[in-house]
Amino acid sequence: MNQISVKTNFTSGQLSPNLYGRGDLRIYENGARTLQNVIIYPTGGVSRRPGLQYIDELSGPGRLIAFEFNTEQTYLLCFSDKKLRVYKDGVNISELETPWTEEQIKKINWTQSADTLLVVHPDVEPRQISRNANEVWMIEPWEYYQKDGCLYCPYFNFYQNKVKLTPGGTGGNITLTADADIFSAAFVGVRIKINSGEAVITSVTDSRHCQADVKKGLSGTGASSDWEEQAFSPVRGYPNSVTFHQDRMVIGGSKSLPNRLWLSKSSDLFNFDIGTGLDDEAIDFAILSDQVNAVTNVVSTRHLLVFTTGAEWMVSGEPLTPSSIRLNRQTNIGSYAKYSLPPQNIDGATTFISQNGRQLREFLYTDVEQAYQAKDLTLMSDNIIDKPVDGVYYQDNSVLYIILEDGTVSCLTTYRTEEVNAWSKLRTQGDFTSVAAIGDGLYFIVRRRENYYLERFSPGCFVDGCVSLRSETPKKDWDGLDYLEGEKVQVVADDFTVGDFEVKNGRITLFEEASDITVGLPYEHIIEPLPFVCEANKPYPPKAYRIIQGIFRIISSKSLKLNYGSGYVEVPLKKMYWDQILDSPPQLFNGDVILRSIGWIRDLEKPMWSIKSEIPCEFTLLSVVNEIKTKD
Repeated sequence: MNQISVKTNFTSGQLSPNLYGRGDLRIYENGARTLQNVIIYPTGGVSRRPGLQYIDELSGPGRLIAFEFNTEQTYLLCFSDKKLRVYKDGVNISELETPWTEEQIKKINWTQSADTLLVVHPDVEPRQISRNANEVWMIEPWEYYQKDGCLYCPYFNFYQNKVKLTPGGTGGNITLTADADIFSAAFVGVRIKINSGEAVITSVTDSRHCQADVKKGLSGTGASSDWEEQAFSPVRGYPNSVTFHQDRMVIGGSKSLPNRLWLSKSSDLFNFDIGTGLDDEAIDFAILSDQVNAVTNVVSTRHLLVFTTGAEWMVSGEPLTPSSIRLNRQTNIGSYAKYSLPPQNIDGATTFISQNGRQLREFLYTDVEQAYQAKDLTLMSDNIIDKPVDGVYYQDNSVLYIILEDGTVSCLTTYRTEEVNAWSKLRTQGDFTSVAAIGDGLYFIVRRRENYYLERFSPGCFVDGCVSLRSETPKKDWDGLDYLEGEKVQVVADDFTVGDFEVKNGRITLFEEASDITVGLPYEHIIEPLPFVCEANKPYPPKAYRIIQGIFRIISSKSLKLNYGSGYVEVPLKKMYWDQILDSPPQLFNGDVILRSIGWIRDLEKPMWSIKSEIPCEFTLLSVVNEIKTKD
């Protein structure tokens, strides 16, 4: 009897070669060997990914951040070397100077509250980026709450009461004398709390003496080791991460205090006055464990989650107060620290990249354990992630996009209630370097040759770096393609794919006149199944097999290019009717494509069929059924 191989979906995605011998697993039926430049739907089908529409040419490498005031007022922030561009609906509406270099933007961390974005980096003074009602954008340093000469920012005794400081007076301009070498020029502007007063250092005389301006009168001039300085300064560095939780600003770690948390006063985000420990006052504590692990991210979900380089923690308390707050370690995975990769909230879970940069973990609270667990989402596709640089979750199609150092994108289609975790790969001519999701748009920075471009997914377009042009009168010569100079491009004219052309002097010349064209770089989608396995009751694999018949169920497709053992062949999908003419544009096809194959396949490692095409049009594969005859 012939064997029937049925693949009804691709909900296990692209699997690791380590599983090629595990035909007994359910995921083998739903998995694939190669899924390139396709998007997997939670329902199981796979579609050729949308093309990338050209928006703007950038001055160099950058990083994208979404700024969403509400569903109607959305902006794209593009950070580059000391520059910030603001885009609205694909148009550059503002440009600002920033303090972050090209290298520093890789490790910035941010959070948003209404129309203000807070941005931190351990080597740069924190900034807030805001816009007013007239869409005027501003970037300013944080302004902590001040009252009666006091600045209510975080403070800390970095010398642990081992260095004594002696003030030369209680008011005005005074001299501060230390009994150890601690002062440097970087201390100028730093605030000191001593003897119930507060002073700002105005100049440094030497390593043991400095001048200070008293802002709040000191209670005396006696030497004291119980003094504090600003926790964030040019001397000590600045915050690693920031978020908002239960109406408090939460700062996670800093350059000099990597494992410490600061929570502002309730409903007063820039006030870190600890006071006497009342319920609404600020909270300040260290994460004490067997290792000093730096905080990489703080995330507000059901609880306040703290991700460090060596462990994951839960901060609980209903509500969080100085007396009710509790800190519990949950797992010991550790987070990737080479780049700043904000964890993503997906269906009630929080995903993060593990310390080795090769795993995606799902951090999820379980009611049974009353604790968080960190499930490995890359267990069955252990080669899909390596050295990630950026990532974002796109809710419209339930896909997490993770950009890697090699310029590719690893995509995870996830739908936890149906246990769908399906990986695929995206490639382009060049390298993907950054990604952001805004509303219903997905934006990328792409490096092509030595240039950087801002592009976005464009449904209905199936070439990259594309532009759509229109003319009132049909013509052959089209210009305005300077950014594609020297590239070989594909052209779709009046709904027909008319061929490949080389851009010279920013223009191309078609073979025939056209009114509407789309021009862009080709990309190839590939779908290959896992190697063939025989029926479970057979103790050994066959010597060879051949495919008698295959049924490919496709939907909303215009092209099918298939290798069924004899090379890639374009399978005709167009059905002719009496009212159609031969040169009409290709129509969308829905239904089954039935094919037959000849010849025996003896290399069992090769896929039994393969779909590969650069043709710039729609393609969606739902299922494949093959009737197979084996030779023992």
